[in-house]
Amino acid sequence: MTKKSLKILFLAAEAVPFAKVGGLADVAGSLPKAIRALGHDVRLMIPRYGTIRSDEFQFQKIGDRFPIPLGPGEEHVHLIGTALDVKDDDKLPVYLVWNERYFSSRDRVYGFEDDAQRFAVFGRASLAALRLLDWKPDVIHANDWHTGIVPTWLNTDGRTDPFYQDIATLFTVHNLTYQGISGRLILTFAQMEHLKHLPVEEPGTVNWMAQGIAHADLINTVSRQYAQEILTPEMGMGLDPLLRERKDCLFGVINGIDYEHWDPSTDPHVIHRFDVDSLDRRATNKTALQQQARLAVQPDLPLIGMVTRLAEVKGMELMEPVLEWLLTQGDVQFVLLGTGQPQYHAMFERFQARFPNRMRAFLKFDEVLGRRIYAGADMFLMPSAVEPCGLGQMIAMHYGCVPVVRATGGLVDTVTDYTQKPGLGTGFTFQDYSPQACQDALQRALKTYRDKKAWRRLQQRGMRVDFSWSASAREYVKLYTRAINTHAT
Repeated sequence: MTKKSLKILFLAAEAVPFAKVGGLADVAGSLPKAIRALGHDVRLMIPRYGTIRSDEFQFQKIGDRFPIPLGPGEEHVHLIGTALDVKDDDKLPVYLVWNERYFSSRDRVYGFEDDAQRFAVFGRASLAALRLLDWKPDVIHANDWHTGIVPTWLNTDGRTDPFYQDIATLFTVHNLTYQGISGRLILTFAQMEHLKHLPVEEPGTVNWMAQGIAHADLINTVSRQYAQEILTPEMGMGLDPLLRERKDCLFGVINGIDYEHWDPSTDPHVIHRFDVDSLDRRATNKTALQQQARLAVQPDLPLIGMVTRLAEVKGMELMEPVLEWLLTQGDVQFVLLGTGQPQYHAMFERFQARFPNRMRAFLKFDEVLGRRIYAGADMFLMPSAVEPCGLGQMIAMHYGCVPVVRATGGLVDTVTDYTQKPGLGTGFTFQDYSPQACQDALQRALKTYRDKKAWRRLQQRGMRVDFSWSASAREYVKLYTRAINTHAT
């Protein structure tokens, strides 16, 4: 560790490889390791769910069980520890809060009627655990509503406690849809009855996402564009007045991708591995994908791929007119992988029945096939209505698959439109959420595809963009420093 090393506690409800429901788990499993690799003392803390098996990890009990203030008295919890490899001999310390009633007896992460109580326990336990560890972080990085109680308590009761009063906070909003709303009796349970009601909270309720936003020293979300979008009534999910009030403390940092996990030169599921300097090898993967999809093997025919959840927010409302136009105009192939709402399953099945020689819909989850689409398709379509960050477009670019995306959220921050900036372009974007705008972007991409030299340069630029977690980690370290300075003033 260097003299300027920061001490950071990273709090999340889920983290790979211990528990995963959504993208938060990938962030919590990768970002702390990348920050640790920069020389900072970062430590991860999550609940110990019943699905986390002791025989898969080397857990060690840390100290004796300890009390946390809850309800009319106390609740006792245990802390267990393990570590994740970072690089060389360095390891990321991981702490798990063990409580039989609220976590260890549960067979999943979320979806219980007492989720508000469960994560109040986690929040209060994470704060109490610091005394047990005899370790005081400079900053606590809390993620989503499940940890909103932590910056809230630190900015209220914690301000008068000498042990906690100097700890700064960063609160990251990954998914504004889920806000952790419950009745105000949760404050009695958490022994925080004095907490003030916020104007954005419905009468008689507590909104832990809102409280975290209101009380953290700094707030961020997972792209600069999305940080601006959530200031509007259309995208703010009812919290836009509060977010506008705190806009000077709101930032955006793009998520990264794990290059050890996503690398076309080492990916064991790619038929013919390649890198930016050996793109000619990629053609074999296109052939293999066409064969797997039972489409004609035609090297020069543009192949468009999608790997997506079949949901309205992912742009599925646009796909019927877009596919009608795309497949009737000919000279193109289309492959989709995904699952979701039944009406979209039916739509893609209808198109496949009408155009069996031009499209194939794999309506399932298949990680291996997903990787082969990234490695074999020429273009990757993401017509999202909402996309806070997005992962598919970054993976696609790293695998030499040119993205065609709607300019929203993280897609704006990661894809540079070739039409507007030919010398810098990494893909094609469209602004309006409409079939016509999507068709226009696809038409521009298909026209550029015919210029093989321009297309190769476009692929290479995309593959050279740094979407590593180390790039994101450096931005977070800047925010930690800023949060510490903000807290001190």
